[in-house]
Amino acid sequence: MKYNKTINHIDRNMDDLIKDLQILIKQPSISAKNEGIDECSILVSKMLNDAGISSEILRLNKKSAPLVFGQVKSKSNPSKTLLFYNHYDVQPIEPIEEWIHPPFSGKRIGNKIFGRGSSDDKGELITRIKAVEAYLKEYNDVPCNIKFCIEGEEENGSENIKAYLKKYKKKFSCDGVIWEFGYVDTKNRPIVGLGMKGLLYVELSVKESIRDVHSSFAAIIKNPAWRLIDALKTLRKNDGSIMIKGWHDDILPLSKNDLKIIKKEPFDANGFKNEYGIKSFVGNKNAFEAKKALVGGPTCNIAGIESGYTGDGAKTVLPSSAKVKIDFRLVPNMDPEKQVKLLKQHLKRNGFDDITISVLNAEAAARTPVDDDIVEIVCKSAKQAFGDYILNVSNAGTGPMHAFVEVLGAPCISVGSSYIFCRMHSPNEFTKIDLLNKTTKCFCMIIESFSRSK
Repeated sequence: MKYNKTINHIDRNMDDLIKDLQILIKQPSISAKNEGIDECSILVSKMLNDAGISSEILRLNKKSAPLVFGQVKSKSNPSKTLLFYNHYDVQPIEPIEEWIHPPFSGKRIGNKIFGRGSSDDKGELITRIKAVEAYLKEYNDVPCNIKFCIEGEEENGSENIKAYLKKYKKKFSCDGVIWEFGYVDTKNRPIVGLGMKGLLYVELSVKESIRDVHSSFAAIIKNPAWRLIDALKTLRKNDGSIMIKGWHDDILPLSKNDLKIIKKEPFDANGFKNEYGIKSFVGNKNAFEAKKALVGGPTCNIAGIESGYTGDGAKTVLPSSAKVKIDFRLVPNMDPEKQVKLLKQHLKRNGFDDITISVLNAEAAARTPVDDDIVEIVCKSAKQAFGDYILNVSNAGTGPMHAFVEVLGAPCISVGSSYIFCRMHSPNEFTKIDLLNKTTKCFCMIIESFSRSK
């Protein structure tokens, strides 16, 4: 079986791909608000079925979002299985006033389709579905077994994905996993990612008095916001390095191969700064240091602080409580549970044992070795479809990749269609139609090559 016919099929049927993506975008599916989740899972299941992919909606419990399982068994090569992992849930749309087009419109303008989920992750999902559909329509078969694992909680921390994989391990068993996303740089080169950072997301809170009081009492009543600020100042230096004792003890240094890949990877430092309107990187890092930090550097980030009055005008108030949300990005060999203990010990050691720590999300990092067979398969396919590619040791973001590696024992690798500055998680998120086309073709090539691998 060769993919020539599938390539032509994709070109002939791009209008159908665009239409189906617009339908997906028009269906809200905000996991943080539990908005449209059930409805979207049904829609995704129907799209799989319409493409010739048998589907099943799984539900772990009443509180978990439904997970859509899809499968096509190969007649010609039933011994090899490739799994596509995606998610149908999306980020909240706020601030709504900054959207040029309605966030669930799926508005097409030229080469772009706008809307929440257009890139993350409905655009990515549709390319995988259409690649498999092309094989089924043109050959009435697929080169190897194909499975889909499409969850509805990724944007809310993938709380139940590991439990799903454990409960339905036989269903999801596979020889390799294509991850849910992949970036394409400004020169239309897909970035092939070998891993994901881990995440420890916590909320620190402190309460001083039973209610907010007049700020004149600041002379005698402690302000919890100041208390929290003092604690935060002990966590991190201005250069970004984390000051928690033992935080870096288990980190494995980047290998020589890792450093070679990082050095080779293009990085437009000035273009990056211009895109985000910044003057310099944390710690005045140069381009190479910035690349190393993105790949292999743990981080401590304040995601949000809340205390007192922040509305219009003035309100002289001394708040009764304060809280801050912090996300720590983790790298391979860091155990989230251990890092929590280190954080607790740190706060206690520095006299902040009155601060309450709530763990909101915890995921370990994962990384596929560069010499794994699937890496060469994906890289060659990406080069064939796009003309070139970039190999990335690890994405700076986080996803539940470690759960797949741990439970299924399969290598994971990311490649996809999302333009690197597609405004993912922001107003006016978009995807590019030409990249959707190339990526769909790329997946046909990956499926074909994977089927022939040992």
